[in-house]
Order: sequence, then structure tokens, then C-alpha cells
Amino acid sequence: MKKIIVLLLFFITTVTKSQNELGSWNIINVNMKIDSKINVFTEAQLRSLSFYNQFHYYEFKAGVSYKINPNFSVTSGIGSYNTYSEGGDFELPMKNKEIRSWFQINMKNPLQFITFEHRYRAEQRFTSNGYRNRFRYRIGATMPLNGKKIVPKSFYLSVWDELFFTDKEPYFERNRLFVGGGYEFNKKIAFQMGYIYQFDYKINDESGRDFLNIALLYNFDLTKKEEKEFTPATTD
Repeated sequence: MKKIIVLLLFFITTVTKSQNELGSWNIINVNMKIDSKINVFTEAQLRSLSFYNQFHYYEFKAGVSYKINPNFSVTSGIGSYNTYSEGGDFELPMKNKEIRSWFQINMKNPLQFITFEHRYRAEQRFTSNGYRNRFRYRIGATMPLNGKKIVPKSFYLSVWDELFFTDKEPYFERNRLFVGGGYEFNKKIAFQMGYIYQFDYKINDESGRDFLNIALLYNFDLTKKEEKEFTPATTD
């Protein structure tokens, strides 16, 4: 029954649309635990404005996270972000070519059946249209469906909303909402799928769209110690 509920949620949130065409938002995320405090990660994304057609965006990024305590960590990263014109696959001219670095703080609030997360990020954006600062706040919640924790062979729900701001007018740039869920195969691999709604306000580096989001998440423990829990999450 729970599997059916999850599939219905995916179906409702990704195909019941009346105005915009559904794009695709694809992610591969690899997280490597170096020791009890330090994690290294890398992530690649590929997006299209139509359903696996009109690919217009890709990014690669990597970084390191330091866990101060189980519910508080800091992260720093850098990446390449590339946006093309609309109308075809990687249509020229490019709208934006960017190198971006960032620093962020993550705070978790685990309850009995649900974990809330707050993420605060400051970005330094070196774009083809000039330098820009950006500030992001994301609040999210993750809940297992067939147990009290996300463990191997667990289904889970995930919801988050993120606000984007800058230090120049217009100060509010974007709102991004995700609704979906996933399945953790084991303590190394998880699959996640859901719906992303992105609303842009007077910015020109990417058009606002509705997306089907699919992510493969890999988690590797290089310390060769058994992880107590693997909570699936993407970097961006």
C-alpha cells in the first residue's frame, strides 16, 4: 500500500500540469566519507526545458563538508554552471557561463518520525554577465514510510522549499519547491524522484519551469566502518 501511495504522489506531482511543458532535471551525486567529521562530494546535473528534449543546462561541482556535531555541519564547494539558449539541444549563443563558489551551514532537527533541515548558503558567482553575490535559504523535511528511520529497503518522502536573494535589486530572485520521495536500496545507493517547481523573478540566467527530477545518490564510507544511517540528499 505504501509503495502505491508513493507512486501516486509521483504521478500527481509530475504529470498533472495545465500550463507549462514538463522539463527534466537529472542528478548524479557521490558522497565519500573520509572520517567521522569530513565528507567529500561531487555532483553532476543535466536539465532540459522539454521532456528529455531541448537540453539547455549542465553543471559539475565538488566540495567538502565538515561535521561539527551530528546535527550541525559546514560546507564549501566550487563548480562550473552552463546555461544555453532555448529552442534546441545546447542552443547557441550561451546565456550564461559561470564559475561559482559557495559556503553554507546545515542544521538538522530530527524528531521521532521526521527530520527537518535548514540550509544557509552564500554564493560567489563569476558569470559571463559579471560578478554577482547570491544568498539562499532552504527548509526541508524527510520522512521514512516503512519505519522510524531511513535504512536499507526504505521508502521515504522528501519536501523542501528554497528562497534565493541577492544584494542588488531586485533582491528576491527565485523560489524553488521540491515534492517527491525515494528508495534506499542499501547504505550506498538510493534513488529519488519528484517534482520541482521553479519561479524566477526578473533574472535572466535560467527560465522558470516545471521539472521531473530524477536523482541517483551514492554514498561511500572510505573509513571502512559501518554507517549508522544514510540520509539521501542532493547537494543542490
